[in-house]
Amino acid sequence: MFKYTLDNKRYHTLNYFYREKFKSKVFKVPLDAHMSCPNKREGKGCIYCSNRSMSNIIDNKTSLKEQFLNNIKILEKKWPNSLYIPYFQAGTNTYAPLEVLKPLFEEFLDYPKVVGLAIATRPDTLSNDVIEYLSDLNKRTFLTIELGLQSSNDQTLELIKRGHDTKCFIETVQKLKARNIFTVAHIINGLPNDTKEDMLNTAKLLNDLKIDGIKIHALYVAKGTELEKMYRNKEFTLMSREDYLDIVVKQLELLDEKIVIERITGDPIKEELIAPDWLLKKFCILNDIDKKMVKENTYQGKYSS
Repeated sequence: MFKYTLDNKRYHTLNYFYREKFKSKVFKVPLDAHMSCPNKREGKGCIYCSNRSMSNIIDNKTSLKEQFLNNIKILEKKWPNSLYIPYFQAGTNTYAPLEVLKPLFEEFLDYPKVVGLAIATRPDTLSNDVIEYLSDLNKRTFLTIELGLQSSNDQTLELIKRGHDTKCFIETVQKLKARNIFTVAHIINGLPNDTKEDMLNTAKLLNDLKIDGIKIHALYVAKGTELEKMYRNKEFTLMSREDYLDIVVKQLELLDEKIVIERITGDPIKEELIAPDWLLKKFCILNDIDKKMVKENTYQGKYSS
């Protein structure tokens, strides 16, 4: 059995990581702090962004405290002894002055059963003063910073209107890692322009950067996005289910076994999804990745350098 898992996976699961670190079941509790995004300054944004992709946030109209308490009330019915990490998921959660950010994060540090904070953001919104604050925060709690990369191909980043390049991502990761901040990268497989080689190169880059964790997503088309227009105009072809399974397994083989695989497929909102339909069967995808790795007798880190 792969050593970084508790449930016969052949990759390093987040459940295993939390169990080893905190000796307990730990949940990331998604929150919406109503943050904006620098990529929307002119009414634009990433071509796939629908602004409604946060399917795990049960009610983003309430305060952060209410969101958190409402969510853990549900979790504690099944896992009464679990611990929690407030997860600032929606929007770009460092895209504000420090005097705005500090109260948002500090509020949760003294909450019962809270063992850390997770903050999703972009590599181009982490100024030096914010990074120094995060470094201090990291000394007081277990801090995770999630950064969207999506692809290491700069031509692809330009096509999807990402708003930053690979160099920006690399430099930001290096600053965070220099301060021992647990850093997670988001990538998307199947982006227009990205080849199979590009997707593997993205995994290689993250491996070389010694990233702490990774979230892997499949590209999907949501209603009302620029990507939907491109899809309707047949400007690109979506990745098939079989190709997605294949590329994920090959990426896992390239990633060091110590890198935590926080996510391996996405959770599109059914009512917002245009395509592909196969993404709605999340657990079938997870099971088929497991089966494929067993069949091919492979595992995370098999080809990592």
